[in-house]
Parts: sequence; C-alpha cells; structure tokens
Amino acid sequence: MHFYKYQGTGNDFIILDNRNWSYTALTVEKVKALCDRRFGIGADGLMLLNTKSGYDFEMKYYNSDGRESSMCGNGGRCLVRFAYDMGIHKDEYYFIATDGPHQARIDDDGTVSLKMKNVTGVRDYHNDFILDTGSPHYIKMVTDVMDYDVFHKGMEIRYSGDFAKEGINVNFVEQKRADEIIVRTYERGVEDETLSCGTGVTASALACYHNEMGYNDVRVITKGGKLRVEFDRIGENNFENIWLCGPALKVYEGDIEN
Repeated sequence: MHFYKYQGTGNDFIILDNRNWSYTALTVEKVKALCDRRFGIGADGLMLLNTKSGYDFEMKYYNSDGRESSMCGNGGRCLVRFAYDMGIHKDEYYFIATDGPHQARIDDDGTVSLKMKNVTGVRDYHNDFILDTGSPHYIKMVTDVMDYDVFHKGMEIRYSGDFAKEGINVNFVEQKRADEIIVRTYERGVEDETLSCGTGVTASALACYHNEMGYNDVRVITKGGKLRVEFDRIGENNFENIWLCGPALKVYEGDIEN
C-alpha cells in the first residue's frame, strides 16, 4: 500500500489515492491499525481521494478509530493540497464530502482555503453552545485554556448523557482579543485532544460572534498552528460564506505492507 502523510496545523492524516478504486475493502480494523501511532503509520484520520462525476474529486474520511466519520475541515484542506500535488490543478476546486459539496482554493502563499457548509443555528446549552459545522461541536468558553485539563473535561462532556451515544467534539475557547481566540479540542473518534480541529475552529469562531464577543474575520490559535475563519452573519443565528483558511503540507510518503 502506497500512502501519503499530510498535516494541517498539526492535524495529521494518512491519504490514499483511490482514483483507480484500489482501496474499496478497507475495514474498521485496517484503518484503525494504519492510524495507530505505535504499531502503524500514525494519524488522526485516514482519507481517500475518490473520483466522482460532476466534481473534481470525492473526499471519504475515517477517524482514527477506524469508523467513517463526518466532515473534517483540516482534512478537507489537506486533501485539496494532495489533489493539487497529484496533478489536479484548478483555480477553484469543487468536491463532495459527507456533508455535501465544498469549494476550495490554494493561494500563491500556499494557504488552502475551504468553504464550509452554512450554519443555521447556535444552541445554548447550560451556558455553553452547540452547533454543527459539518460535524457536531460543543463550545465552552474558559480562561487560561492552555492550562485547562482538555482531555478529562472533554471526555466528561463527550460521554455525558446527552452525547454518549453519537458523541460530540468538545472545544475549549479563550477569547484573547475581539478578533482572536485560542482553541483546544477533544475529538470524538480520536478520543483524545488533537493539535487542531478545522470544524471545531470554525464552530468556535461562529459561537464567539453569536455570543457578541468576536468579529467575522477571526484569527485562531491552536496548539498546532494558526488558522483564520471568515464568514457572513445572516440574521441572528445563520452564518453563510464560511471559509476556513490555513496551511496544509505534505509530511512524507511511503509504502506499508497491506
């Protein structure tokens, strides 16, 4: 099996070029083994670059627990960069993922910008926020987020009564400035903190604006690097034209016994 490893602000992914449909029999166990950081390649998730009529490509995403999952923002940006590296050169990309169609572009400085799905609601939940940016997210505002126990507090919320069955990603957010936030995320499916989460960063930026704390061009600091979220607010709880922007880079490629 020939694989590629990419990362976007520390969120890392195994990518397989599946345009010739070589990897149609991936099992949960196989994906989990490949993503294992001690006995496999190691990654937060695995993606397939598929062909799809009417689109430049299809994105298929699996979490590191081996299960096919909902949209991954940093994964989408990495897959766009991978598509470019594989010779799919476009001024603007149009691809399909589990949450629907997406647009993307690569700027001259290498920034990969991904248009996210529209968000039509931000729900208050015990003074915190819940919204869906392609994946479900829980947002909790905290102080001193870099000293916060993200693993245990995130696990506690993710496995609490309302969320235990389907799971939810949990984001702890510190407002640094009106247009700048710090985000740390506990991801379901990974069941640990990741260095960055694209849909979580997006959800955090929208929740801060909803809470009248932010701008609609938000700089976001994660443990793995910096991202930017741009959006238009339409009415009280509706957000459109949402873009997640940041780096996406190839780490290495190699072969592993299948």
